[in-house]
Amino acid sequence: MGSAPLGWCDLGRVPYGEAWDLQVRLVAARRQGLVGDLLLLLEHPPVYTLGRAGRADNIRVPVDWLRRQGAEVFEVDRGGDITFHGPGQLVGYPILDLTGWGRDLHRYLRNLEEVLIRALAAFGVTAGRKAGYTGVWVRDRKIAAIGVKLNSGWITSHGFALNVATDLRWFEYIIPCGIRDYGVTSLSAELGRQIPREAAVRPVVDAFGEVFGRVPVRLEPGQVASLLADPALVAGGPTRPVSR
Repeated sequence: MGSAPLGWCDLGRVPYGEAWDLQVRLVAARRQGLVGDLLLLLEHPPVYTLGRAGRADNIRVPVDWLRRQGAEVFEVDRGGDITFHGPGQLVGYPILDLTGWGRDLHRYLRNLEEVLIRALAAFGVTAGRKAGYTGVWVRDRKIAAIGVKLNSGWITSHGFALNVATDLRWFEYIIPCGIRDYGVTSLSAELGRQIPREAAVRPVVDAFGEVFGRVPVRLEPGQVASLLADPALVAGGPTRPVSR
């Protein structure tokens, strides 16, 4: 298993609804054995997502006001509370069959944290875990959020969001991940200089291969699209924008 490939692709900037629908289709393909394990990397235009454990009162301002600032707001089917995605953030959506890792969700979450801890170390940033919380931290500030969904067949979707050059002011309008006592940070803020999102791609891919024992194989966006050429893979329902 150690030499098994992991297809990965940097999709660039993708609207949240499109990325969600892509995940749904790839999960169906992975469940049917039509594709192997995949890691999708991308960034979103400004969007707030409210997970299954989310509380509406963790949004500090009216949803309509956020939309006027150019942000979408979605209720989503991952774990966790509310978070922000936007330009300068490296978002990762692993589509993995966890049967190869003992069907252990807790281990999977810790592995995702380890991937990001190692990737940040490549920049000289010491990051770690915080007891009682999921995610990756630099001291008392969260630098990466994690929220996943375990689909039938032990296939994963959703994933992680690493703040590389994210405008942290977007987080002021929410209580990120429902955590009131601690703040957020970014790789650029920690280093005191602007780091492009693209600079974090290779360290994250390399760390993912190390932690999960796979050989990363780069795919172009067109190759990912070709994996979904079978119309039978259109599955699931539409995304749900918050209506209030």
